[in-house]
Amino acid sequence: MKFGVQYNDIHSNARAGVITTGHGVIETPIFMPVGTQGTVKAVHMRELKDDIKAQIILGNTYHLYLRPGTEILERVGGLHKFNGWDGPILTDSGGFQVFSLAENRKLREEGAEFRSHIDGSKHFFTPEKVVDIERSIGADIIMAFDECTPGDADYEYAKKSLALTEKWLDRCVDRMVQTEPLYGYGQSLFPIVQGCVYTDLRKRASEHVASKNADGNAIGGLAVGEPTEKMYEMIEVVNEILPKDRPRYLMGVGTPVNMLEAIERGVDMFDCIMPTRNGRNGQLFTRYGTINIRNKKWEDDFSSLDPAGYTYVDTAYSKAYLHHLIKAEEILGLQIASIHNLGFYLWLVKEARAHIKAGDFGTWKRESIRQLSNRL
Repeated sequence: MKFGVQYNDIHSNARAGVITTGHGVIETPIFMPVGTQGTVKAVHMRELKDDIKAQIILGNTYHLYLRPGTEILERVGGLHKFNGWDGPILTDSGGFQVFSLAENRKLREEGAEFRSHIDGSKHFFTPEKVVDIERSIGADIIMAFDECTPGDADYEYAKKSLALTEKWLDRCVDRMVQTEPLYGYGQSLFPIVQGCVYTDLRKRASEHVASKNADGNAIGGLAVGEPTEKMYEMIEVVNEILPKDRPRYLMGVGTPVNMLEAIERGVDMFDCIMPTRNGRNGQLFTRYGTINIRNKKWEDDFSSLDPAGYTYVDTAYSKAYLHHLIKAEEILGLQIASIHNLGFYLWLVKEARAHIKAGDFGTWKRESIRQLSNRL
């Protein structure tokens, strides 16, 4: 994998670059639709590529390990062949999913024991096993196994958790060296910076991650219950230390405003389930704020989904039609809302890139945040 910064904003740490992988080029800043189980919910691969213009999507190690399993993925030649997506893929390590199974998992230095949310069966993830699973899945970018610390964790817990994540990272790096990709193209391991909301732990974690000289680096453990301003503060702390010539990936974040604030602080890559999950619940993101399409006010509004008449994908559906579909619980409504929101997220990061290039990112960002905060 290669990364190059093409443009730097003169008034902030925002930058625009290009990541080159074995499955294609990614222009940053970029948003990555989440395809947890090998699919972005309610969206065809054709729509992701041709309509939404996604450049990279995510898969999840925990879920793909449980279903369909690594044997099936290896037999077909990896996730790209299995789901028909020919662009870059990134896989999470499953650390966040294990974190979310707090009542059904046990952590120790060797690894994490957990029970499947599907059938209750017992499993054990070690850093080595996670790397092996991610080799089987075949993503272009794979994440190191970590413990995602809760946003309200006390200092001693966060310190102990970080020590575990650092030991696991060392073992992930060793396993990458000991093994080879399975499908004829390279894979890049991204370490993850943890440390909760504690500045000294974040600095320590960033220095440890930077020492690995990885192709890219991730910032984890944010947007998990901590105050928003504390999240922004931690991003600034971390990005002062992480190498500037490698992409920085803020995991699981977030709202359009969150993304613009993080871009200003030097983040290049984002993922979040929000555009699809919220879309399935009737929330639409637009340039001028959010819409709850379930509200009666849209029942006879025949204008396009964006208040300004702008569409982020090539559709001609009206608010009234989508209101009807969502209220009637028609599957097409979930699909239209998901495609619209993903299209908006990809449009937003593309606009951010254009304004970084043009030299007016700060002015554009301030006006955009003012508009994005509206509830229509």
